[in-house]
Amino acid sequence: MEIDIAVIGAGFGGLGAAIRLQGAGFTDFLVFDRGDDVGGTWRDNTYPGCACDVPSHLYSFSFAPNPSWSATFSGQREIWDYLRGCVDRFGVRPKLRLRHELRRADWDSRRGRWRLDTSGGEYHARVLICATGPLSEPVRPDIPGLDEFTGTVFHSARWRHDHDLTGRRVAVVGTGASAVQFVPHIQPVVARLTLFQRTPAWVMSRRSQRITPQRQALFRRFPATQRAARAGVYLAREAMAVGFLHPRVNRVAAGLSLRKLRREVPDPRLRAALTPGYTMGCKRVLISDDYWPSLTRSNVEVVSAGISRVTADGLVTTDGGQHPADTVILGTGFHVTDPPVLSRIHGRDGRSLAAAWTPSMRAYQGTTVAGFPNLFFLLGPNTGLGHTSVVLMIEAQLRLIIAALRHLRATGVTAIEPTVEAQRRWTERVDRRMRGTVWQTGCASWYLDATGRNSTIWPGYATGYRWRLRRFRPADHQAVEIDGTDRNLERSDAV
Repeated sequence: MEIDIAVIGAGFGGLGAAIRLQGAGFTDFLVFDRGDDVGGTWRDNTYPGCACDVPSHLYSFSFAPNPSWSATFSGQREIWDYLRGCVDRFGVRPKLRLRHELRRADWDSRRGRWRLDTSGGEYHARVLICATGPLSEPVRPDIPGLDEFTGTVFHSARWRHDHDLTGRRVAVVGTGASAVQFVPHIQPVVARLTLFQRTPAWVMSRRSQRITPQRQALFRRFPATQRAARAGVYLAREAMAVGFLHPRVNRVAAGLSLRKLRREVPDPRLRAALTPGYTMGCKRVLISDDYWPSLTRSNVEVVSAGISRVTADGLVTTDGGQHPADTVILGTGFHVTDPPVLSRIHGRDGRSLAAAWTPSMRAYQGTTVAGFPNLFFLLGPNTGLGHTSVVLMIEAQLRLIIAALRHLRATGVTAIEPTVEAQRRWTERVDRRMRGTVWQTGCASWYLDATGRNSTIWPGYATGYRWRLRRFRPADHQAVEIDGTDRNLERSDAV
């Protein structure tokens, strides 16, 4: 089937692309997703306590405000319902192709189109927008013996709701953003919870507040009031970036976190095990009001020793400790710097994106890649944030993509890609800005790739990124002709 634009993924990025494309008059597109519904991360992660750590009014599209958020920080179900509501609100449901997993995408230089092999058939598209998201593929750790465990094993992102945890001996591997949410919810019902902690996390208070019906009614009747509330949250969150860009500033926040730890964990031995030994912000800062208190309960043990192997009925740590379990829950994160989708996308020379991004991911403006014509990434390299909403970044990229598509339409050019030089300059600028930030203070985190480079986070304010993507720059791109030859685009006013 021939289409103009193919969008891969139906989460925030893919649905945002569908809405914006349709609004800009680019109506010949389809959105493909492997799931049976939209929502992406917020469809797949259904573990107990799953919620967003960015305020609701900011973790939503600016063009689709929701006056009915029930709390300042929303839970998984409410965010999922919001995304499903956007589908019908903007009339993009006919554009969805669910249960269509991308198996392979190849650029056809002869025709100037992407050839897509999906589980629902073959499609050909002039433009490919990849919106699979960085938190879509769970990591299953390579622990010796894990496959021989006779109990139940599952990742938090693939929660087994059919497996009742009541009275179980549960081992939780990992203490990241997911575990900090589900551990307090399962602790009261399990017989024994053993939490295997590699590195303690900095935790700040969530302080989520209920949004009253009166306030919701105010937002509905006077939309400007909700826009003002969103602007206030935006400015407050932007101010938080200072601590990430200038680590010394985070000493104040670190002091507040340690005070919270002393208040919530009276036992000095447990408190010492939970005290981080790295600069706050180097790893993801977690927010919770009940995580640390849940670890003080009599049925919980925090184990800091590494896991050496898994046996049929438990886990063995490097200090020789034996930890019986009948259930293992993996809170071990996602393939952020090496998502499997990269091996399925092949550019002009036949190389996969995974090969092109070895040893480190690099993209011009975090959105386009040299050697991959008409490929646009949403939340690509160095577009993640530690302080505010990634939806802001998605919207900035969507504006850029629309501008690029308008340029193609106005000039009659078949395909474009960034020049190697433009991509190099952008990457070097990002790396320079990364120096001196909290992410370069020496800790290991999922922000870093195999080379130790931070290829995930944007080293600045969201405002700065949005400003840099305010217009399409033809001079930084080259036209890719159908016969495979290239030519630099002439300098002209940006679209």
